[in-house]
Amino acid sequence: MMLRLKDIESRPESSAPPGTKACREKLRRDRLNERFNELCAILEPGKPPKADKVAILSDAARLMSQLRAEAQKLKQSNESLQDSIKSLKAEKSELRDEKTRLKAERERLEQMLKDVSAPARFVPHPAAATPSFHPAAFAQAGKFVPYPSYPPPAAFWQWIPPTSLDTSKDPAHWPPVA
Repeated sequence: MMLRLKDIESRPESSAPPGTKACREKLRRDRLNERFNELCAILEPGKPPKADKVAILSDAARLMSQLRAEAQKLKQSNESLQDSIKSLKAEKSELRDEKTRLKAERERLEQMLKDVSAPARFVPHPAAATPSFHPAAFAQAGKFVPYPSYPPPAAFWQWIPPTSLDTSKDPAHWPPVA
């Protein structure tokens, strides 16, 4: 808010003619007082402005030091938050790696379990197993070689592929018998 020469001339207390050194000094002091009033209004909004310039300046200095201290605290808080973000990102990466490793381990264990629980792909002939007798002894006597009995045919169903056991598509694959 700048005061103009017209404003000064209209004031009754202005006794100096416009343009003189005294008038310029009066304008400078009025501008300075306006700035102090603005500063006081910023420091303590809603309160009437103080007339003591030293008190206004000391309040401004106190507020500036408080704001600097608060800014420093916020900087430190920001740095600590950034550090915690970095550590959390590292922990997240470690957990992701561990999760991947555990998934691979689980798949490996599941595969091992399937391999253990799956039936054997090839069942050797029972006679091919080490016999508890010598076949030559039976051949000399003209007797038949005893073979261990086979399990009933139903026991072999576990080795038949599931596609062969599925009878739902039989009419499509084989025509009906007349």
